[in-house]
Amino acid sequence: MDAADTALPPVWTPPLRDAVPRTLCTDCGVSRSEDPKRCGGACQFIKPDYPALERQVHGRTRDPATTPDELFFGPFRRMLRASMRNPLPGAQWTGIVTSIGRRLLETGTVDAVLTMAPDPADKWKPRPVIVTDPDGMAQCRGMRMGYAPLLALLEPARARGFKRLAVIGIPCQVYALRALERTLGLERLYVIGTPCSDNTTTEQFHGFLKLLADDPDTITYLEFKADYHVELRFTDGRVKNIPFLRLPISKLPQDFFPITCRTCVDYTNSLADITVGYMGGQGEQWLLIRNERGEELLSLLGDSLRTTAPGSAGNRKGPVSGFMKNTERAAGGLPVRGMPDFLRPLVGWLMPKIGPRGLEFARARVEMKAVETVLHLRRAYPKRMRNMVPDHVWRLVEPYGIKRE
Repeated sequence: MDAADTALPPVWTPPLRDAVPRTLCTDCGVSRSEDPKRCGGACQFIKPDYPALERQVHGRTRDPATTPDELFFGPFRRMLRASMRNPLPGAQWTGIVTSIGRRLLETGTVDAVLTMAPDPADKWKPRPVIVTDPDGMAQCRGMRMGYAPLLALLEPARARGFKRLAVIGIPCQVYALRALERTLGLERLYVIGTPCSDNTTTEQFHGFLKLLADDPDTITYLEFKADYHVELRFTDGRVKNIPFLRLPISKLPQDFFPITCRTCVDYTNSLADITVGYMGGQGEQWLLIRNERGEELLSLLGDSLRTTAPGSAGNRKGPVSGFMKNTERAAGGLPVRGMPDFLRPLVGWLMPKIGPRGLEFARARVEMKAVETVLHLRRAYPKRMRNMVPDHVWRLVEPYGIKRE
């Protein structure tokens, strides 16, 4: 960092340019940069080249012949189920991601961490922030819902003289970051990725909360869990668990999940150095350590992290096939077939016991996303399919009878 720089607040958001309107855009922040035309070569939703970026980031492409799970999850060295021995208050799970960010700053490994914090006017709205003080990472705990131009912070960070950065982002942000990485002039870049659960606007998310509780303003926490439940927590200490099958999905507006999220091909953030998510964790976090930098990030936590091997149980074929049939109907404009109400409690009770769990649950979600991508692109943007759908996605959908055209 330039020694001439004045003191900064521990967490800050510089003024940002307006976004340049684009189709299939999640506002990763590149269009707000000095050269918004870079979107053409950086956007996941235009012409992604995962093999090239996997070689750039990990030194190799995914290799399902040697490690079958790499077809689903991308390149990795090892996978773990993990949690902090002393969970952090306010964390979405136990605080692994923000603890890594804190340790990077404490050890002087990076000059700043680029991530999200809650907007002062709305706790659920993400605000992109530059964190320069380890204590500032506490403000970044928890889940946000909505779009936030994280990569618009790259230019202000470089202007401050920061040359060693960590970025905590979702897949569409991380893809663009990797595509631009060699042009950024950084001495070091660490990327902590989270798998992306389908996003929506913050305004739409507030509508969803109103369907889940009579007092939505008192909800402090929401998480989709691998036990087929959504957990809600409230300001008065109450906890409410809602089975997936009882979620009011049919009451949501048709555009609740935008076409970008329904056509995402990188659910597991395969270009991060380390991915920290829930899908394969069975009640804990699921870590994919992807390369040497990922190992370095994990080592920062030392004995504060408890780890075990991930488990796997159940069979994904039936749930994925059922999901495909409903998606085909939805993509064709037909109503989604609902389960009879009298069966929902029974199936909701059975799924955590006999449905796909652990890594099989994660494989199921990745296959569902692949199916969803192909079906919705065929409906909405058929001319983009040739460039937008990587080869590994076609391999994921082939067992379900979906062929490349």
